[in-house]
Amino acid sequence: MENLNFIDPLLHGIEPQKQPLNLSVKQMVCAGVGALVAAAVLKQTGHKKVGAVVGGLALPILASACYKKYSQVSKEKIDAQASSGIEYNH
Repeated sequence: MENLNFIDPLLHGIEPQKQPLNLSVKQMVCAGVGALVAAAVLKQTGHKKVGAVVGGLALPILASACYKKYSQVSKEKIDAQASSGIEYNH
């Protein structure tokens, strides 16, 4: 019989590998600013509803970028305080 795994891999027990999307803060900020620019262009060309949808995506993307940066900075501060390099052995 032929190897028919390409037809439907879920029938043969092959599960697709799901890897988390790991975007940097810079990429997220660029995506948010790009969404704002695209929304402005769409609104200027007369596509007001599509521009509103695209513009509505910009704020969550930028908020996610700010949160990611904040969490990185706070984690670095906590790590710096936890291991200051001075060990006290009493």
